[in-house]
Amino acid sequence: MTTAEPPFVHDRYAELHGAHRWALPAAFNIGAACGTRWAAEPDRVALYWEDEDGAQATWRYTELVRDAARLAAALAARGVGRGDRIGLVLPQRPETIVTHLAAYRLGAVVVPLSFLFGPDALAYRLEFAAVKVAVVDPQSWPKLAPVRAQLAALGHVLGVGGVDAAGVDDFAATVAAARPDAAPPPVDTAARDPALILFTSGTTGPPKAALIPHCALLGNLPGFVASHDGFPQPGDRFWSPADWAWTGGLMDALLPTLYFGQSLVGYRGRFDAHRAFALMERHRIRNSFLFPTALKMMMKEYPRPRERFDLALRTIMSAGEPVGTAVFEWARDALGVTINEMFGQTEMNYIVGNSQAAWPVKPGSMGRPYPGHRVAVIDDAGRELARGETGEVALHTIAPDGTPDPIFFLGYYGNPEATAAKYTGPWCRTGDIAEIDADGYLWYRGRSDDMFKAAGYRIGPAEVENCLVRHPAVANAAVVPSPDPVRGNVVKAFVVLAAGHAASDALADALREHVARFLAPYETPREIEFIDALPMTTTGKVQRRVLREREAAHRAAQG
Repeated sequence: MTTAEPPFVHDRYAELHGAHRWALPAAFNIGAACGTRWAAEPDRVALYWEDEDGAQATWRYTELVRDAARLAAALAARGVGRGDRIGLVLPQRPETIVTHLAAYRLGAVVVPLSFLFGPDALAYRLEFAAVKVAVVDPQSWPKLAPVRAQLAALGHVLGVGGVDAAGVDDFAATVAAARPDAAPPPVDTAARDPALILFTSGTTGPPKAALIPHCALLGNLPGFVASHDGFPQPGDRFWSPADWAWTGGLMDALLPTLYFGQSLVGYRGRFDAHRAFALMERHRIRNSFLFPTALKMMMKEYPRPRERFDLALRTIMSAGEPVGTAVFEWARDALGVTINEMFGQTEMNYIVGNSQAAWPVKPGSMGRPYPGHRVAVIDDAGRELARGETGEVALHTIAPDGTPDPIFFLGYYGNPEATAAKYTGPWCRTGDIAEIDADGYLWYRGRSDDMFKAAGYRIGPAEVENCLVRHPAVANAAVVPSPDPVRGNVVKAFVVLAAGHAASDALADALREHVARFLAPYETPREIEFIDALPMTTTGKVQRRVLREREAAHRAAQG
């Protein structure tokens, strides 16, 4: 276990953790907290936005709230009200924020979905969540168009950025035609009322729909503030390439920044190292959430970035997979920033991590439980294990101050069995294995199931396997992570061919194209290995563990 750490003067962890008290209000609404309360200051900038085609815009809080009221009026006229689901299939752009604020004003539930999803992945989620209105752009509309007719609940589609199709209402025209004073009064939501449905991939079966309450944002804040070393500070400005449809982009970047009334940068376009550094320089970015994969790409292309770019970075938070000592040392030496790693998941995000300004960072560790959260490693029976023992990371439903922790999801929508299985007594299990050292730092040891992360994306093998098996050449398939020095892991598929088909590079390419057509690009297997038979248990279950170990050994042998 690595224990080296940079020089540090004063460890304030015990003080901060011991002093934290939750004061959860009975009523809380994300839209009011992240928009309305800042709209009285006409010059307060919420968003600096640009895209790879050169478009730029600056949005103030007052403008976002004004357009959100107009959109709320238009949605109410279409029959959208409290509890209805609004599907948001957009990248980082102003309309994404406007739709969030409008939905929360109505008491509706936002269902953020990646614009990368293919038709099948999109259709399943929209249908399962009974989405009533969907908002799309020119990139996501072609994915929705072929499946729209099969979505019984979907009554309206709004198009952003010039979507020109029958049955799609223009977003800008819809907003412009509505009057802010025609919007119904903002709904008073209880803190634990549902605000979001976030789909999370599972190891078996289809993706699960985590129902997230308004108060979960409050539960995220101690970790967010700590991981950005006392955010906000004068001059802070936030940017992250993380998709706002995911927990990382939404709860670790967009909403916390708006909650504090600060400015963030939104960018619609592909990520690469040069664009990232140039954007940071142009907008004087002080705070960022960057996946380890992104950091590795930036490190590889620009070993000494400050020789090329004039940067103002103050903090970097990273999550999704271990950063590793090479990236940690590069950021410290080449960027002048100590990376604060963070750990969490959709169901209870931002629960463990670092804050280099408040306590020492041990490179390679997950960090310590953030203030307000009781975290332990437990055994199968739910017993808390001693320091140095390996067990599953879990979060207690009761915070250290004796009150309910507000960070928790409400449950899996439409799946009470999966919700119950997530808990052992008062402990909510993460599925991640770790041990806690003598100083209270957690050290990651792996997953307890078959889920894995590749390039920061959480991959559930079942969805990819099911898609592969739909191809006529595939009899069976198993998907596992293949270790990769840049992405952490890449998706690898072991494929058993159906009778009459022979292995070939052309067939492997065809299978990749097949998956990419129906799922997201990050779910597409980068590697495909044809195999005569999959290792199975006596009860007929695929032993993915055997394949994972085989692949890890193969990669290790390659050096």
